[in-house]
This record gives sequence, structure tokens and C-alpha cells, in this order.
Amino acid sequence: MTVIAVVGAGVMGVDVAATAAHYGYDVILKDVNRDVLAEAPAIIRRNIRSYRMVSPALKEWKAAEIIDRITFTDTYDGFEKAGWIIENATEDWDVKSAIFKELNGVCSPGAFLAVNTSCISITKLAALVSRPERVIGMHFMNPIPLKEAVETVRAFHTSDETIVASEALLRSMGKTGILVRDFPGFVSNRLSHLFMNEAAFLVQDQVAEPAQIDAIFKQGYAHRMGPLETADLIGLDTVVRSLEVLYQNYQDPKFRCCPLLRQMVDAGLYGRKSGRGFYQY
Repeated sequence: MTVIAVVGAGVMGVDVAATAAHYGYDVILKDVNRDVLAEAPAIIRRNIRSYRMVSPALKEWKAAEIIDRITFTDTYDGFEKAGWIIENATEDWDVKSAIFKELNGVCSPGAFLAVNTSCISITKLAALVSRPERVIGMHFMNPIPLKEAVETVRAFHTSDETIVASEALLRSMGKTGILVRDFPGFVSNRLSHLFMNEAAFLVQDQVAEPAQIDAIFKQGYAHRMGPLETADLIGLDTVVRSLEVLYQNYQDPKFRCCPLLRQMVDAGLYGRKSGRGFYQY
């Protein structure tokens, strides 16, 4: 079975690693922050408990077995054995570009590289490695174990072989890839971030409370989560960075970040991961 290396042990990274491990892969989970790595096993256990309560299909997930298949590390040791490297670092060009330059020196020539990003150009990141044809966007939906769809993104150089390999990988992890072209924000985030940003403006303008806005989406549109619940789940800091990327790329005022979102991030209110965002956790 292919070794999968996962870069970044944040909200998305731990779920990618746990999902791959559940489906039998040996996983290397790498992060530069040792405190984050030390906390990762406990987060995986807690997440699995939560997911099993929500979805009967996840009753078979066994936290101990999953964690046993994951190597937690702050180095690139073992990356040369990985058939796939899935990058999940923070939504910041400087951080992601530095990682891709490092990966270019540690990956095997036959490895495929996947970028799990909301808005950053896959083509631009792929240009930093010697085999850009083996790079593809792989935008997992949060929370990963509960979402079947993965938005896969074909960059300028992405080969047909890479696309076929990505589809096979995702099928082996119980996922379905939906292939789109590489434009900032792709499909999901060009739409979702408009919803989240405008919902924040509604709170800022005192049109409605967060719970009322989310209730309209859940009860009126039959969405499972409202836009502000989603923003809290993703992380308000991540939402702000993604809006900045969208605005920089399109120069379109519709992506202008709501001042309230910036103020909340400045105050350390990031959503679920900080214990408070639009809601208290």
C-alpha cells in the first residue's frame, strides 16, 4: 500500500491523515510546530468520537488503529517513500511556496503532489517543482470524514496520468473527485466565501444575529450548516486570508473583506479552534 505524506497538522491535515490511515495507508504527518504534533493524536481521537456520533457510517473507525498507522514528525524523514504528498499548510503563499521548494528536494521522482488549498493558484505552486505535471489541487471539504466530494483542480501542467491517479487515490479513501480548472477560489470558494463574507456584513450592519442568518440557510435552503457556522469551522483567519487572495487576483470589490471579520481575527476570535467566533464553543 502506498505511503501518504501529509504536510500540516492543522484542522484539515489531521483529518486527511486520519482518513488515509483508516483506509489502510501508512501515513507520515509532518508539521514544523512540535506542540501541534504533540496535540494531534488527542485531536484525532476527539474528532473521531464526534464523527461517529454524527454518522453511523463511521462507527467502524477505530482511533487507536488509525493513530498507530500515523508517524508524527517535524522532519521530512520518510518522504522519499511516499507515493502521494498532500500539502495542507496555512492559506498563505509565502508558507506554501517555501514548503513546495523543500518538497522538490525530498520527494521521489515518481511522487504525486496534491495541494489542499481554498484559493491559491495550483499552477503557481507547481512551477516551483521540477515535475509540475505531477501536481494537482485536492481541495477536501471540511469536515473531511463526513464529506464525500473533493474538488480536484487541474493546473496548467497537470497531466492526465496525475488526474487518473488522483481519482484512484480518492476512491480508495471513500471520496469522489470533481475536476475543475485552476482559477483562484476554483468553484467552491468563489461561491462560499461570498456567502460567508456577506453574512458577516449582515451581522456588522445589525440586520440579523448569527443564529438567525444560519437558520435561514438551514431551514430555508436546507443547507446542513449556515455560512457563519461554516466560517467558524474553517477558521475566521483562514476565511480572511482567502478573501484577500480572491481580491488580489480578481480586483473585484465583491471580494472586499468585511471589516468585522478582520476585527474578530485581530481580537483572536478564530472560531472553533480558538473557542469563540460568531459562536461560543
